Amino acid sequence: MRRLLPSFPSFRQRPESRGGRGAFGLFLAVVLLFGTPTIAAPARIASMNLCTDELVLQLADLDRVVSVSYLSRDPGGSNVAALAEQVPVNHGLAEEILAARPDIVFAGIYTSQASVALLRQAGMKVVAFDAPVSFEEVVAQIREVAALLGEASRGETMIADMERRLAAIAPAPKPLRTLVLRPNGFTVGGGSLVDTLIRRAGLANLGADPALSTYREMPLEALVLAKPDLVILDEEEVPAPALAYDVLRHPVLRHMPYRMTVTGLPSRLWTCAGPAIVDAVSVLARAAGRIEGTP
Repeated sequence: MRRLLPSFPSFRQRPESRGGRGAFGLFLAVVLLFGTPTIAAPARIASMNLCTDELVLQLADLDRVVSVSYLSRDPGGSNVAALAEQVPVNHGLAEEILAARPDIVFAGIYTSQASVALLRQAGMKVVAFDAPVSFEEVVAQIREVAALLGEASRGETMIADMERRLAAIAPAPKPLRTLVLRPNGFTVGGGSLVDTLIRRAGLANLGADPALSTYREMPLEALVLAKPDLVILDEEEVPAPALAYDVLRHPVLRHMPYRMTVTGLPSRLWTCAGPAIVDAVSVLARAAGRIEGTP
């Protein structure tokens, strides 16, 4: 990247002493040698979103983190619950963030929008992130967060580790027909991170029909006609009976002329775009391997 030198007033307008010219020359030499001064890394960091919590807690030293969302302490939905126990938490309220006096605040684009607006009006630096839908976007977001934290090197280490682990996962031997079933019969289509993970595991996402929206309801009739080999549920919701999953207990499914396997995937592995998504791909690939009788 080309470095831009800072602009200086014209020295032709005012005669300078030889010493002044020498001092300027020395300064210019230092700039050329070492580059322009870098902006100091934020000393006090806050996050209002579970997904930015995960990146902040894994990339920054904990003594710099003054607040993260309370959701990050839930081990069922967070990959950084143990780290989050070591820092204060917030509930998305502007007054909580203001009291923490952060230098920078991380949020999601849909996070407590009223609070985010108030914080910006108060002059705070708030950076809001969208949800990535591809591995390339995940990598770009990690790099951006790491740069804002002044931890570019740690960001590259995180990315390299993810890429190494991902390369070690063998895709499913056959593109099994796969359907994600969320509470109340909703499935996940194309243009989503979940679809990206399914495809990287070597599976075929039945919800990725271009005619469908990214998130849509899957009635019983459509489920039967789709003939999925593999149905994916949030793992913690598999054992407990719930109206949201009544469709899977319908008598019709017991008499289907094909085999349908239901497997669970912990929601914390595929909710946020961080290192845990590699584990999600691994779980899906192993589930497919069991169906096909491969390790």
